[in-house]
Amino acid sequence: MSTAMITQQAMANSLKRLMKVMPIDSIHVQMITEDCGLTRHTFYNHFRNVYDLLGWIYDREVIDGLEQYCTLQDWQKGLRLVLDYTLDNRIVCLNTFHSIGRDLLEDFLHRVFFHLLHAVVEDISRTVQVSGNLKSECCEFYADALVGVFVAWLKDNLMEDPERMVRRIDRMLSGSIVSLLERYADQPF
Repeated sequence: MSTAMITQQAMANSLKRLMKVMPIDSIHVQMITEDCGLTRHTFYNHFRNVYDLLGWIYDREVIDGLEQYCTLQDWQKGLRLVLDYTLDNRIVCLNTFHSIGRDLLEDFLHRVFFHLLHAVVEDISRTVQVSGNLKSECCEFYADALVGVFVAWLKDNLMEDPERMVRRIDRMLSGSIVSLLERYADQPF
């Protein structure tokens, strides 16, 4: 692991520790750097602000493991990975959700779900020829739907069992994307 990566991870660990005891809106760069023994200058060499660090955490900790599940066969496992990460980091995720950083979390979730769906759509497109515009519209629509379900779960304080959520989402999505792409195959959009 590079020195830069070790430094970034140290700051990420500090932010997560601090978020367990206070709202992210109250956390300042100085608090993070004091916690991990680094300077403000070092912080700003890597991140623009606390929310930039938070975005790095989500990207690094969730996206890295997701790629292997970006297929039509395994997308449910990818969804479960995101849900499990959220449960494992309950305090940090709920802290973000209840802060001005909520947009950051929702944007991140949209990117994650879009990425997952895009891979699924590309997988389906191996046998069904559809326009790039339709693929994008499909990914946007279903990513927005998944973010909505996820936000409702956060509002409910993560009460629903993740396995039940995956089954519920699978019922809604299973076959619908394939059906949509087959219905509009070879049509310009």
